[in-house]
Amino acid sequence: MKKIFSIAIVTAIFLNLFLVSAYSTSAKAAVVIDGYTGEILYSQNCDERLPMASTTKIMTALLLCELGGDLSKQIVTTREMVTVEGSSMGLQVGDTVSYHDLLYGMMLSSGNDAANTTAIALGGSVSKFVDIMNKRAEDMGLTNTHFVTPSGLDAEEHYTTAYELALITKEALKNENFAKAAASKTARLCYGNPPYNRTLTNHNKLLKMYDDIIGVKTGYTKKSGRCLVSASQKDGKLVIAVTLNDGNDWQDHRQLLDLGLSLIKAKNFSPKASEVLLNITNGEQVSLSVPSVTLNISDNSKVNYLIELPNFLYTPIKAGEQIGNITYYCNDSPVCEKILTVNEDIDYKENKFVQLFEVFKSILFKI
Repeated sequence: MKKIFSIAIVTAIFLNLFLVSAYSTSAKAAVVIDGYTGEILYSQNCDERLPMASTTKIMTALLLCELGGDLSKQIVTTREMVTVEGSSMGLQVGDTVSYHDLLYGMMLSSGNDAANTTAIALGGSVSKFVDIMNKRAEDMGLTNTHFVTPSGLDAEEHYTTAYELALITKEALKNENFAKAAASKTARLCYGNPPYNRTLTNHNKLLKMYDDIIGVKTGYTKKSGRCLVSASQKDGKLVIAVTLNDGNDWQDHRQLLDLGLSLIKAKNFSPKASEVLLNITNGEQVSLSVPSVTLNISDNSKVNYLIELPNFLYTPIKAGEQIGNITYYCNDSPVCEKILTVNEDIDYKENKFVQLFEVFKSILFKI
């Protein structure tokens, strides 16, 4: 048995609209989203298709984490893998390198050689891996994103939008290996022929400037301009900012992240007692214990919850026994789940219909 309920929230919409409209960036396109729900908190041409340079590697790195299996697996590079222009983690033909080090080579050094090597190692060829990238974007419901290269080098029909790049990042940050790499200021790696130790430094200088920054990725080509994806995690909140073609991205991102954080507030929710009554087999009802929850959401968020319970219960029932669960949704994204328990012991009692039947049966047999 499932019951869906909506929760009305008293909002401060006009104040938020004023705060958001009062801010602008130097970017051609920008967006800030709630990193848990995907809600847009700020937007500026966020649906315009634009090149995204090396922020492309967010998808490439995510697929490496999802498809690579054991990241300690090592491969030997070929000429096809490492023959690529632009930024590099320093791979050469015949190097032994692990998937782990390719991940960090992409996220810290923005290595086009790391992205190319990943594509060929996982897809068999760059073109086949790009097909996997586009299929993953399609599975995410993205309609304004199309990949041509795994690295982000300029190519016709290689584009995304600020909003969809933010959604890719939201998905990527759910992956523990990706999130750890994206947040790393430096990494001590071992690769080469023969492998030797070396240290890579993250190009994302926001990581060194602010404690709340947890990534994510820089990018630049002459065609795309400066591109940046950043994320801040603070006080139970997660916000993701994206700017495309922004000459003042470092400063813009700090202000965008602060704006996003300010628009998310802690709100308490608890269902009404009458909404969590459950029938038991003797025809009575039992009340359930539902813990209140605190959700970090914006004033514009739509919150509802789904209560899942059995159709009825058999007695006896012990206090504290788990009966069902309640899931809270913010803008249709699940954000919190709690179990439902019985408030008190309930002794065994026969169903009233069973009792009547027994009385009738005894009378019948006496006759």
